[in-house]
Amino acid sequence: MRVAVLGASGLIGRDVTAVLSGRGHEVIALTRASGVDAYTGAGLDAALAGVDVIVDAVNSPLQETAAVRDFFGTVAARVRAAAARAGVRHIVLLSIIGIDDTTAGHYAGKLAQEHAYLEGTVPVRILRAAQFHEFTEMMLNWTTVGDTATVPRMRTQLVNARTVAERLADLALAAEAPARLELAGPEALDLVTAVRALAERLGAPARVLESTDDTVPDAALQAGGGLLPGPAAELAGPDFAAWLDEHHPAG
Repeated sequence: MRVAVLGASGLIGRDVTAVLSGRGHEVIALTRASGVDAYTGAGLDAALAGVDVIVDAVNSPLQETAAVRDFFGTVAARVRAAAARAGVRHIVLLSIIGIDDTTAGHYAGKLAQEHAYLEGTVPVRILRAAQFHEFTEMMLNWTTVGDTATVPRMRTQLVNARTVAERLADLALAAEAPARLELAGPEALDLVTAVRALAERLGAPARVLESTDDTVPDAALQAGGGLLPGPAAELAGPDFAAWLDEHHPAG
């Protein structure tokens, strides 16, 4: 099968590419480096010639709500139109658990992306995943000032990035599949607990605090478990402790 991967140079995109290639399929990387700009549509039609399935694992560093909604919504509209012209069988989209009631930032952008894809004629299979284990590393990078990191209060069920990539590949290759699935790790925990464990393993920062600013958009949703998986979700390991031992072994 010929599968185009949007965001092939990113964390999940790299793993999806590796999984699909390892199963003997041809992967077409849709990246700016390969001459494709999904936001403007440049290069999309040529890149999708002969493609059977698209996996959208694109990400964005944008956080301002209007900008991130515009980015994800525009990319989805460009890709769905090009996919229809190319005769693509279906599109597989990586999204996030619990975003239906979000109003701001990255989560609101992903919701706009889902809606934009569903407005098209090409069937879409959505994999809503929990935050990845690597999210803890991102939190340290984003929030550390001096010897202190401050992370938002959040209940989450961290999942392994490679496991997410494998499920995306499964959805891409399956003749039949549900329109939406949820995938999460095996244990629910407070994000601050995981980030503290990572900081202790790394030896810095010295303190990891939890933010309790309820004026931040969607703060109550995150703190109250709104991003936890539903009862029908697939739960898959490894858990965070196993990931930590693999990627940041104790010295």
